[in-house]
Amino acid sequence: MEAGGEARDGSGVSLSFRFRCALRARGLQDISGDGGVLKELLRPGTGQPVPPAATVAVKYSGYLEHMDKPFCTNCTKKLPRLMKLGEDITLGGLEIGVLTMKKGEVARFIFAPNYAYGQQGCLPLIPPNATVLFEVELIDFLDSADSDTFFALTAEQQDTFPLQKVLKVADVEREFGNYLFRKQCFEGAKDRYKRFFSLSAQAYSILGRSPSSEAELCQIDASKLLVLLNLSITCLKLECPARALMYGEKALEIDKRNVKALFRCGQACLCMAEYEKARDFLIRAQHIEPFNHDINNELKKLASCYRDYLDKEKKMCCRMLAAPNSSS
Repeated sequence: MEAGGEARDGSGVSLSFRFRCALRARGLQDISGDGGVLKELLRPGTGQPVPPAATVAVKYSGYLEHMDKPFCTNCTKKLPRLMKLGEDITLGGLEIGVLTMKKGEVARFIFAPNYAYGQQGCLPLIPPNATVLFEVELIDFLDSADSDTFFALTAEQQDTFPLQKVLKVADVEREFGNYLFRKQCFEGAKDRYKRFFSLSAQAYSILGRSPSSEAELCQIDASKLLVLLNLSITCLKLECPARALMYGEKALEIDKRNVKALFRCGQACLCMAEYEKARDFLIRAQHIEPFNHDINNELKKLASCYRDYLDKEKKMCCRMLAAPNSSS
């Protein structure tokens, strides 16, 4: 608080430090059109604003006028859970505010009661007719509208879904899986990867038709390559290295110098302790991209695993040879 007592507005209502900062800020943007939702940009983001019906990862803290501590916050979590606009985020002002934000943006919003908790409030925490302030950071978002539409369809309707939209839905599921994997929600990530695997397999099946021209063949091969690489990495995350190798080798049939395919095959062979094959794939990838850190690190990992394997073999041989001697 400032020296000399707590600041008050013209009606004598006490104001917290954040409210004072927001009210003093010049250029507050009226994003609702009726003054009910005001926005102050604290840090700009990048890219496109959040699309409608998206799934978002946001950090937020909500404040009342007479409080300097938040009445709600999720900032204690390293990675917040994913929330669907209109379902998980139900506060009208917050949804309006998030839809104006870009990835990485930090903003402060003031919500009038009709955009917050209304005439009833949310007792005992939120009094009636409360104006609230939210500080929000948009960590990431996924445009999940097509994905939601797709999974609401019957199996027959899904089969008629356009190929490009199937690929887009598959990518969204992969991104969901990656986010949950980073959050260490491994079961949730695995479910998303399984859905991604199924969609990619469906897309690959669609791409199996005969091309009508050389240009269409190139386009189909490019799409197939992308899907096969996605299937390979998904199988690695699902701990199915044999299938990861199979899809990686299919990708190499399309492009024998594809570094990602060589790398995935090397990873798969390493998981299966097929060290010679792993080395062959990784060395071929390294010849194409000699300064690729991922490839070089995987070769170091391979060398370490192979040394451990030889040590175990040596010890086992020593025990086998020592056994007859000790009995005699």
